[in-house]
Amino acid sequence: MNLHGLRIFYTVLQKGSITKAASALHISQPAVSSQLKSFELEIGMPLFEKKGRTLAPTQLGKDLAHKADTLFAVERNIETFLDDCIHARAGSIRIAATYLPAYFLLPRWAGSFKSSHPYINVSIHTSNSKEAFTQLTQYKADIAMYAGIPKDRPDEIIWDELFTDELWFVVAPSHPLAGKKMSLTELTSEPFVMREEGSTTRARLYALCQANQIAPPTIALEFTGLNEAISAVSAGFGVNFVSSLVASDYIKRGLLARVDVEDITAVNKIAICTRKNEQPSKLVQKFVAHCKEMPL
Repeated sequence: MNLHGLRIFYTVLQKGSITKAASALHISQPAVSSQLKSFELEIGMPLFEKKGRTLAPTQLGKDLAHKADTLFAVERNIETFLDDCIHARAGSIRIAATYLPAYFLLPRWAGSFKSSHPYINVSIHTSNSKEAFTQLTQYKADIAMYAGIPKDRPDEIIWDELFTDELWFVVAPSHPLAGKKMSLTELTSEPFVMREEGSTTRARLYALCQANQIAPPTIALEFTGLNEAISAVSAGFGVNFVSSLVASDYIKRGLLARVDVEDITAVNKIAICTRKNEQPSKLVQKFVAHCKEMPL
């Protein structure tokens, strides 16, 4: 397969037109049209179809673009690696992070790293755990920073654990259960305020109930953001199950209070993940070492 032809096709699809692709590739419009046609002849099937004045990808075109996206991401990764080897103090680090490290760890850690490495660009993309691992394994991220349990990690990554974070049940200080000790069965009869389905902490709550053979609580209020959920609880409604890393500051400020649940301990592992069977770049190694040195 002609990789140059694949790049022509991919650029036309990404830019939306032959004219824009020609500009991006710094070649003439007729040359793009000719090479695109040659590539389609090589494939033996059309990759675009005309819809009015625009080109729309066929189903094969869409499927091929998905494969090409991964291929060119690997190419960019190789280019970044080589540039890093030649210019050790410049480059970029792409981090895919789940909600907890993205909001409560990385702003401080990345800011501190930038202060001592001003020419290194650090980009952070917040996502759920599945997407974070997908970005890492498809070479769209250099690091995945994850809060959860090790069994959820894919086999093709290296799990470098930083610390263990407890999960707490919290209510408003004015709530009748504030500071009380009770069973999980009793507590789950209360209304809960949680993040949306798909959140790791919500999944951990359900797994905890299942392990103790009790019905999960009713989620009376659901938010797409953790801060919104905590604000609702601190206002006096419901129970939240949340990272101690998040809750401890609210408790110190008198905005939340813990509920002690008998014989229940739940923890998250905070880890930095990289790809297996691959030596991380010097920049990535520097950043990981920096994170390990940072206080919580």
